[in-house]
Amino acid sequence: MSVDLSVKIGSLRLENPVMPASGTFAEGLARVIDFDRLGALVTKTITRELRAGNPLPRVVEQPDSMINSIGIPSKGLDHFLNETLPLYAPYTTPLVVSISAPTVEGFASLASAMSVPGVAAIEANISCPNIEEDGKAFAMSPDSAARVTAALRKATALPIWAKLTPNTGDIAAVARAAEDAGADALVVANTILAMAVDLKTFRPSLGNIMGGLSGPAVKPIVLRQVYQCARAVAIPVIGCGGVSTAEDAVEFLLAGARAVQVGTASFIQPDAMLRVIDGLEQFCLHRDIARVSDLCGALLVEESDEPDMSWTEPAQ
Repeated sequence: MSVDLSVKIGSLRLENPVMPASGTFAEGLARVIDFDRLGALVTKTITRELRAGNPLPRVVEQPDSMINSIGIPSKGLDHFLNETLPLYAPYTTPLVVSISAPTVEGFASLASAMSVPGVAAIEANISCPNIEEDGKAFAMSPDSAARVTAALRKATALPIWAKLTPNTGDIAAVARAAEDAGADALVVANTILAMAVDLKTFRPSLGNIMGGLSGPAVKPIVLRQVYQCARAVAIPVIGCGGVSTAEDAVEFLLAGARAVQVGTASFIQPDAMLRVIDGLEQFCLHRDIARVSDLCGALLVEESDEPDMSWTEPAQ
């Protein structure tokens, strides 16, 4: 028996549902793994302008996780188009370019500039600060998420994957707003806002004080958010948060994700994505599952068998 690992994310067909998370992957990894074995390639986030990133230290390890405050360092649009993009040309795997901008107009302009041959889709990192709303992330509210997504939709014909933030009270409402505004898929989610303290110095462990928590510790939270978003929208959801093993990936698929992104695990094991792909195939083989897509949204949720509790209500 052979297993069909392919999945569809909107109009894009991926050979398998495993890809890197933005910021944890670069072209240099080609010396370690075969890029053509991945479902998609996702660049680190690109900005139009040069960015140095946040002050040091930028990363602190935590039990079963890490906190980072990298700050999206970028060599800018021109460097990406002229120097980085050609490095991905030899690979058949679809290239997804992650972009970030501080304004709605900036996002739209950058998406338009990125709509060039060799780019298969744009991942809009709308979980980044929006200077038009006092630095709050675009994806913190349905209204701002809809505005930036609508502008992106007008600016490019490429598929738009909206990357949401977990740091919002109603992620399902934000997901619906992005879908209604024209997003082709959702990436759920970015890192969870966190901080750590160095007890030797009594100082924050990060130069920027706060950063984003990632790794296995966040998986239960993001898994819940993927489940909520997948129930709220009809477009594909891509799970991102704590995927380290094939079993983690299966959980996300069952919860409604169509694909997964692997991030922190690749820092520990550079071939982590390949291990997840191989493990998914073995999982399906052992259970006689012909297509990995059959796992998507296949979570069994039984109706409660609790007796009717209406008798506990006060008598009228």
